Amino acid sequence: MQRLRRWYAWFVRRAPRIRDLMYIGFSLLTIVAQAASGKPGWHTGDWMVLGVGIVASLALWWRRKYPVVVTVIAVVALGSVGIFMPVGLALLTLAIRRRDLAMGVLTFAAYVAYVLQNRPPDGDLWVPIFSGPFLIGAWVAVGAYIGARRDLMASLRDRAERAEAERELRAEQARLGERARIAQEMHDVLAHKVSLIALHAGGLEVNPAVGADKVESSAGLIRETARQAMEDLREVLGVLRTDLSQAGADLAPVPRAADLERLVEASRAAGVQVTSSLMLPDDVPALVGRTVYRVVQEALTNVHKHARGVHTEVLVEGAPGTGVNVRVTNVRPVAADSLLPGSGAGLVGLRERVTLSGGRLDAGPTQDGGWRVEAWLPWSDGKEGER
Repeated sequence: MQRLRRWYAWFVRRAPRIRDLMYIGFSLLTIVAQAASGKPGWHTGDWMVLGVGIVASLALWWRRKYPVVVTVIAVVALGSVGIFMPVGLALLTLAIRRRDLAMGVLTFAAYVAYVLQNRPPDGDLWVPIFSGPFLIGAWVAVGAYIGARRDLMASLRDRAERAEAERELRAEQARLGERARIAQEMHDVLAHKVSLIALHAGGLEVNPAVGADKVESSAGLIRETARQAMEDLREVLGVLRTDLSQAGADLAPVPRAADLERLVEASRAAGVQVTSSLMLPDDVPALVGRTVYRVVQEALTNVHKHARGVHTEVLVEGAPGTGVNVRVTNVRPVAADSLLPGSGAGLVGLRERVTLSGGRLDAGPTQDGGWRVEAWLPWSDGKEGER
């Protein structure tokens, strides 16, 4: 079986050249038969037919690389000694390779040579004139059909390869998008709680003389915040293990606008002086409420990291038709150092989230050296669906 496969592979590799040898052999047989079909014995004309025919037949070996030159040689052979088989095979190859002006000119030249070589002794040209298109045109038509079919198959193969490449590109883009969504969700879920833990620990570090009650209270807050962070992390990893995120499932519990008060209270418990004005109706759409929560969460997380202990103001107000305004402003911090290093992805991901919701986000320093994060989100009169 292995030997048979090797022979088949060898035949497939050598098949074009084997066909060339078969064409040359068939052409030589017809030429020998034509040269020997005249009067008994070999005359000058017979030797001329044989010599020109051998040259035209051997030229078929290069018919793939130089189809025009080989066809010109075959047409000259047809016009000089009336050899037809080489010109037929040459026109077949030319029609397969190219269907343009050169093919049309050489086809007409072969037709003229055929008519001139096959005119009757009485000079009546009607018979070769009417039979020539069928004989010459048959070779050209078969070659044109084979060439068009090959071009079609090559086009379909190219389209299939492009479609496969585009499918792989879309799959890769989907994977990258999913990885970015997971990274953003992990940042939103864990960064806030980790910053709260660092804030509590930093308070104990800078003031080690606090009483045992304060230490116990802060340790309890750190433990509870760490437990919540671990639960959120476990839920995210659980979604990843079960591969539910491919269907668009959320990687963590969906926050709502009603959770804003709890978010602000967690920052107050960590020692941040937060004043809040949360005037948002209960019927806020889920997408808007989730985005508002993320804006406030990221702004407070940055306060925990870079401006701990400073006064911060949180303002959230909105109504259907006018949209939701969110503004988180903190005064200039006394200390310049940060409790935690910044990843640089928080505001970038937040800006992308707000933009996808149809809103806008501005973040930058204030005139007194503080920092302000301000966002506006659209809220139409109709209910919005989940993202």
